[in-house]
Amino acid sequence: MITRRAIFEGRIKPGMEDRFFEEVESRLAPLWQAFPHALAVRMFRIEDCDDTERPVVMIQEVDYPDREKMQEAITSPARDAARARTIELLEMFDGRFYHVISGKNRLSAKR
Repeated sequence: MITRRAIFEGRIKPGMEDRFFEEVESRLAPLWQAFPHALAVRMFRIEDCDDTERPVVMIQEVDYPDREKMQEAITSPARDAARARTIELLEMFDGRFYHVISGKNRLSAKR
């Protein structure tokens, strides 16, 4: 399994915080859930961040069975629709977003 994360780094424009997250939950999350091969979709609204110069306000995660299935998803019409909606939401956001991909990693329990 692999996880593709979108990191939203920056700030939501003043006074638009609630609307931004309402739009994410009502209009964008259903599009994420429609991605082909998505095993799980999560969205985290960040409440605090150590780096005030480059704060992270949201992280979105989608789990896929493998890299091939992820590639199918990110080249699908569902992804195109989500990307178009994301661009609309960026009108309320000053910053950038980027993706990171990780495999399944586990730390051993301390004994």
